[in-house]
Amino acid sequence: MKQKSIYITDFLQRRAQLSPDKLAIRDTITGRDVTYAVWNAQANRTANYLRALGVETGDRVAVYATNSMDYLDVWMACGKIGAILQNLNWRLAVNELDALLRDAAPVVLMYSSEFVEQVNRLRDVPSVRCFVAFGERAHEGDRHFSERDAYPDELTAPRPELDWDSPWVICYTGGTTGLPKGAILSHGNMTWNSINTVMSWQLDYNDVAILNAPLFHTGGLNVFTLPIVHCGGTNILCAGFDPDQVFDLVQSGEVTLFFGVPTMWIMLQQHPRWPEADFSRLKLVINGGAPCPMPVFERFWEKGVDFKTGYGLTEAGPNTFWLPQADVRRKPGAVGLPLMHVDVRVVRQDGSECDANEPGELLIRGPHVTPGYWNNPEATAAAIRDGWLYTGDLAVRDEEGYYSIVGRLKDMIISGGENVYPAEVESVMYRHPAIKEAALIGVPDPLWGEVGRAIVVREPGAPLDEAGLIAFLRDRIAHYKVPKSVVFVDELPKTGAGKIDKKALIDRYGSRESS
Repeated sequence: MKQKSIYITDFLQRRAQLSPDKLAIRDTITGRDVTYAVWNAQANRTANYLRALGVETGDRVAVYATNSMDYLDVWMACGKIGAILQNLNWRLAVNELDALLRDAAPVVLMYSSEFVEQVNRLRDVPSVRCFVAFGERAHEGDRHFSERDAYPDELTAPRPELDWDSPWVICYTGGTTGLPKGAILSHGNMTWNSINTVMSWQLDYNDVAILNAPLFHTGGLNVFTLPIVHCGGTNILCAGFDPDQVFDLVQSGEVTLFFGVPTMWIMLQQHPRWPEADFSRLKLVINGGAPCPMPVFERFWEKGVDFKTGYGLTEAGPNTFWLPQADVRRKPGAVGLPLMHVDVRVVRQDGSECDANEPGELLIRGPHVTPGYWNNPEATAAAIRDGWLYTGDLAVRDEEGYYSIVGRLKDMIISGGENVYPAEVESVMYRHPAIKEAALIGVPDPLWGEVGRAIVVREPGAPLDEAGLIAFLRDRIAHYKVPKSVVFVDELPKTGAGKIDKKALIDRYGSRESS
């Protein structure tokens, strides 16, 4: 039963009362510095504007845009009036976006000027009553976001009665087959993720985080952004990931927190400015989104930086674990221990508990876990059973209770009855000096059932061939883990979150014949 008596806070309203003059957002896109009082006023005007557009509690507001202060205002405004943000992945094709819009049925679609052409191809989504441009209009009949500035700085209508399960965001998962699933991120989920993060990661009022992850991804919303608001710190808003900008921000000395995905770390470490970059002043440098190759850790450690990896997924937080500083090098690659209000298990296919160091599916429960998927009770029932979220991720728990993620359940390759975890093999491939990027996929094999195939991007001019890579790997890992073939490509496809797109690689290179 829903608990109507629980108060759901207005994050910005409360923060503006507690620390009105504290710097909330340093906007590198426009050059503005925004205090919590100013941000709250902007979000209130936006909320009043949404109401004037006919947005009611429970209605969806779609945003098809790159990172911006306007985007952040809409997110917070939705929370104030009980509307639901549908944050669209702008890397998707128009037909994919059309399907997602029809699934969530938003009444308003907001967009940035980069997507004018695409928006004009989304005009026939029946639920959308109003198109609103952040910048250039796609059509002369569209509204413009600047209209919100004519509205009052205070909410003109009482906040609706909300509860923990009231949706705040519908965040679509990457999806390996079919239509991505819309994970509901409720006010309760996002609040408890923030509580877990602030308490377990020791965030505070003085922290400053780089926000360059896309706001269509849970990482952009929830790894640091909302927790930083919760504790009154500062977010540095960036249009996207730019290595030079990251180096400049780190060099400035004001940044204390930085989250990234493996692709970002690899790009930073391959950049000419890497040797001189000093990340040691940061309080926390953490990987997420996908397992990170061990050489990335070691290059940070050589600089005296306790680089660590986290773990999360859209349906749970995403923040779930913490590795204490004293254990970063003692437990290399581990995600650590569950956060304050998180419970986890590792189970076999029959649901029984795995022994120490035995890989199994990771299960999570806690108030940061989604109540389910939008319009998809079947997927909800399959993912959430007896109060546990079945993540589809493979994990191991060691004798001391520390957890490590070893891959995806569906990503695992079973070769001759032996389990091969791509993340492990990929980590070893990244040790080869000629490799810029690498991924391992499974392909059918008449003898072994399935074998590995490496998809590799070489460093420019590097003399690496298939035989050379296979010989390198046979010296370092068990022979059954070594890929039986190698495909060299110019680049690896990426998902909207910046991770290597394994589905695209399997579609292109996953048959016996493809190469």
